[in-house]
Amino acid sequence: MECLLVISMTLWSMLLVHVSAYNSSTRPLCSAMFIFGDSLVDSGNNNKLHSIAKANYMPYGIDFLGDHPSPTGRFSNGKTVTDFLGEMLGIPLLPPFADITEQNIDISRGVNFASASSGILDETGRNLGERISFRHQVRNFERTLCQMKTLMEDEKLSHYLENSLATVVHGNNDYLNNYLMPGFYNTSFVYNPNKFADILIENYKKYILDIRSLGLRKFFLAAIGPLGCVPYQISKGMIPPGQCDSSINNIVVLFNNLLRSLVDQLNTEYPDSTFVYGDTYNIFNELIEDQNSYGFNVSDTACCGIGRNKAQIICLPMANPCPNRDQYMFWDPFHPTQAVDKIVASKVFDGPPSACYPINVLQMTQKHGKKLHN
Repeated sequence: MECLLVISMTLWSMLLVHVSAYNSSTRPLCSAMFIFGDSLVDSGNNNKLHSIAKANYMPYGIDFLGDHPSPTGRFSNGKTVTDFLGEMLGIPLLPPFADITEQNIDISRGVNFASASSGILDETGRNLGERISFRHQVRNFERTLCQMKTLMEDEKLSHYLENSLATVVHGNNDYLNNYLMPGFYNTSFVYNPNKFADILIENYKKYILDIRSLGLRKFFLAAIGPLGCVPYQISKGMIPPGQCDSSINNIVVLFNNLLRSLVDQLNTEYPDSTFVYGDTYNIFNELIEDQNSYGFNVSDTACCGIGRNKAQIICLPMANPCPNRDQYMFWDPFHPTQAVDKIVASKVFDGPPSACYPINVLQMTQKHGKKLHN
C-alpha cells in the first residue's frame, strides 16, 4: 500500500535504536503497545475531528499528571486504563495517531489509534459526528507499519511486532451509540440481540485477524462493561435506586460470551499467537457490588455532569466536578474515574482467570517472545 505517514528520519533513527536495544536489562515487558478502541482509551485522536465526542477541555484531565493538569482528549479526570496498563508494562504514555503525522514524536513504544464514539461497525457513532471506526484504526496501524518497513530490517521488525501488545477496547458504542438508540439506528428492529452480537463478533474477528496478519502476536481483548450500570442509563429514572438496568446488561453479556469463546477459538487456530479476554464486565460488577472495600462511596452518579445523577448531560467546559474524585466510580455519565481504571488495569495485568482469561497480561508477555540480538 502507499505510505501516507511521513515522519522525520531523526525520529525513525530513534525508533531503530529503541527496537534494537529492547532486550537490555531495563527493557519493558513488551517492545510496544498498539491501542485500538473507543473513548475509554482515546488519548486525543478526536481532538481535530468534527465530532461532539471530544474531551479536549477542562475539567477533563483535571488530575492528569498531578500538578500539571491537561485536557489531552482523554475522557477521564486523569489517566485511562491503557495508560495504567502501559505503566505496568514499562511503556510510557502513548501518542495518539493524529499527532504523530504532524509532530516529531517518538513512537518506538507504540501508538494509540482509539477514537471516541467509534465502534466495530462503521456506522456506529455517526450520531456524534466524525470518528475513526475499528476498520479505519486498523488501516492507520497498517500505514504506520508501512513506514517502519522502509526503515527496518524485516527480521527486526518481525521480532519487534511479535513482542508487542495489541490492546483492543471495542463494542461499547455499538450498543450505546447504535443498538440502544432506536430513534437513530434501525439495528434493534432488524436484529434480535443474539443476531446483533453475532454480527459484531464476525466483524470483530475479521479486524483482529487483519491486525495479526500485519505481524502482532499478542492480543488483549477487553469485554464490554455493564452498560446498564453507567450513570446515564440509571438517570433515565426507570431503575430502582441502587440497581442497574439488567435488560441492557443481559444484552451486553451475549457479546461478551461470544468474545470469550472467540479467544478460545483463536488460541486453538493460531498457536503462534496469544489471545486473552479481559473480563472488565466482571471486574466492574465486583467494584460496584463491593465499592466500599475499594474506597468508593458513589457508583450511580457522575462526578461531572448535569441533571439527574449528574448524568443527563455530559461534563461541559469549565464545569465544577466533585472534589472527592477518587471516591466516585464514574467521572462523567459514561466513563470511569482514573481511580477505577487503575484498579481495572492492575486486575487484568496480574490477576486470576476471573479477571483475565485464560492467562493475564503479565503471563502473556512471557509467551512467544523472541529476543533481538544487538
